[in-house]
Amino acid sequence: MDKIIKVNFNNMITKEFEVGTSLIEVSKSFQSHFNYPILLAKIDNDLIGLNEKLEKKCDIDFYDRSSVPGNSVYSRSVHFLLILAIKKTLGENVEVMIEHSIDKGVYCVINDYEVNESVIEKLEKAMHEYVKQNLIYTKLSVARLEAIKYFKKKKQMDKVKVLKYISNTYINLYRLDDVYDYFHGEMAYSTKAVDDFKLTYIKDNSFVLSYPNIYNPECTLPYTHHQMVFDAFLDYTNWGKTIGIKNAADLNELVATGRYDNLIRLSEAYYNSQLTRIADNIYKNKGNTKVVLIAGPSSSGKTTTSKKLEVYLQSHGLNTHQISIDDYFLNREDTPKNEAGEYEFESLTAIDVNLFNKHLTKLLEGEKVLLPEYNFVLGKREYKKKWLEIKENDIIIIEGLHGLNDDLTLSIDRKNKYKIYISPLTQINIDNHNRIHTSDTRRLRRIIRDNKTRGYNASETLKMWHNIRAGEEKHIFPFQDDADVVVNSALVYELGVLKTYAEPLLFAVDESDEMYPEAIRLINFLRNFLTIPSDNVPNDSVLREFIGGSCFEKRG
Repeated sequence: MDKIIKVNFNNMITKEFEVGTSLIEVSKSFQSHFNYPILLAKIDNDLIGLNEKLEKKCDIDFYDRSSVPGNSVYSRSVHFLLILAIKKTLGENVEVMIEHSIDKGVYCVINDYEVNESVIEKLEKAMHEYVKQNLIYTKLSVARLEAIKYFKKKKQMDKVKVLKYISNTYINLYRLDDVYDYFHGEMAYSTKAVDDFKLTYIKDNSFVLSYPNIYNPECTLPYTHHQMVFDAFLDYTNWGKTIGIKNAADLNELVATGRYDNLIRLSEAYYNSQLTRIADNIYKNKGNTKVVLIAGPSSSGKTTTSKKLEVYLQSHGLNTHQISIDDYFLNREDTPKNEAGEYEFESLTAIDVNLFNKHLTKLLEGEKVLLPEYNFVLGKREYKKKWLEIKENDIIIIEGLHGLNDDLTLSIDRKNKYKIYISPLTQINIDNHNRIHTSDTRRLRRIIRDNKTRGYNASETLKMWHNIRAGEEKHIFPFQDDADVVVNSALVYELGVLKTYAEPLLFAVDESDEMYPEAIRLINFLRNFLTIPSDNVPNDSVLREFIGGSCFEKRG
């Protein structure tokens, strides 16, 4: 008789299975507890693909596409499905670049092939055909050197280069039909589980692959084109190609040969050039621009950008004054709460908008105003003789979460506002098919800064991240198209620097911690990059806002 073992599902249900039962079979016993097909298992705090087998008594949980781990599996699996469709429909040697996130999907480019709407429709149809065929994603452990030989033969040099800088003896490849590829993370069990997606033709050889996300897992939403963000991504991608940095391997080659100093200077110059253009535009419009508003998602570098922009504007002879939205928080007892009874600090309703607008109006009319300072320990506004009076052509710089939302500054005419949307729009990828999430760059920045300035460990920051992202989806991203300009605060070299600071913090996350799988994912992600010393990072760099040593930090 085969050995029977017990599994405890989500600390609620215990069931018995034979040793060696596949996790896909086990998942069928619990599918009724999920709204969408199960994609991934968690066994004793380890994330495991459904093609593995049950070997011992364990605690077990599962994820579908409505969860962060499950949605990551869904996206990778759809990416591989797209690659299969391209190879089978357009030709084995046709290569797609899966670039970066845009709206609710990823931006893709097919090189050396004429792509139009008809081709995109053909690809989408082929993908749906493969879904119907219920093809299995097969995971294979192979020697790294053998994988390098295979990809050389296929002329996929992006894979060859990235595998060069990985020290593992064995790596995991995936097979779908007869196509093999290298991906970071688990895949779905079969194509049947990833049946919702859409391709949208953009221009030239580019298109967007969209699919459900955790904020709208029910279905794929229609693609919305955000032109300024799109252009910012495209400009930085083209700039990266110009200097020879398209992926992690290109960056590693510079680091391995000790040639990263000039890359740091080039990257900082690119970031600074954006602020130079903005300062020039504001100066040309002096007299009309009264308020500059800077907003963007967490860890975008808003503080450094506002400080540096102030210097650039002052170099044009303009007087500037900074006002913090945070100083206009409602007193704690007046702050609204959500259904769970938690304070909604990220909602605009947590700001005393009436007082904020009253003060702005008085300032622009030449009146002297006593500004508040918010005491976050006591949870109330205080007044400490912080008076402000501005002259006719002076400019007020406001940096904060709701800067792009006109409801924050209702008293100011739109023609008098200059809105800046800022985000680290990461241009570099690991290879052609493994992109780097912009949110991962921001997450690493936040982990390092939270530990340095607030004493938080990595687990505490990672636990907050879901709520941070939810707030961004609600309060920032819907207003990005109302910006006058987009600032890309990504630095092409920064992951090599962030690795030095983030790795020890991530390794400190205990194996029993609920954030351990996410910490391991980030550790494995960082293994694709060689470390870069921070010595030559300028003290006015946006990166210094997170790793420390910024000349804009308040000195005690």
